[in-house]
Amino acid sequence: MIILGIDPGIAIVGYGVIEYKNSKFRPIAYGAIRTPAHTPVEDRLKMIHEQLSEIIDKFSPDEMSIEELFFNNNTTTAIVVAEARGVILLTAAEKGLKISEYTPLQIKQSVVGYGKAEKKQVIHMVGTILSLKDPPKLDDTNDALAAAICHAHTSGSAVRQFYNLK
Repeated sequence: MIILGIDPGIAIVGYGVIEYKNSKFRPIAYGAIRTPAHTPVEDRLKMIHEQLSEIIDKFSPDEMSIEELFFNNNTTTAIVVAEARGVILLTAAEKGLKISEYTPLQIKQSVVGYGKAEKKQVIHMVGTILSLKDPPKLDDTNDALAAAICHAHTSGSAVRQFYNLK
């Protein structure tokens, strides 16, 4: 199975494409979609849509795993990021991808074994699981790869398959 992991954002959308086969991981591609500040939101959303479409077309993932949004205070940022997340979900749906959503806690639990793990623990485990020489420089990219790993672990579970859960 080829999984596209996404860490949604408006300025930076992290992505990671991995293959999960016979309980083994193989990184295929990872990086970030960046949109320039001071660009109208509708143009930024269009850039995300177009670039994500290209990534999906190029790597042909079977499924997409996306991090659910979690915000404490800044509702203005939350709304714009939610709009970007909507564009991401729409793009994946247009391309026929099965979409699964995970909370940051679920992703950390799956990758590190502890839902309140520190960022550097997640980065370390992503690098270890995917046998990366150097971790990606952007946290957004690491988070996207972690979301893809989480989906591989979760989608392969016997409970999930038995109940045919999303």
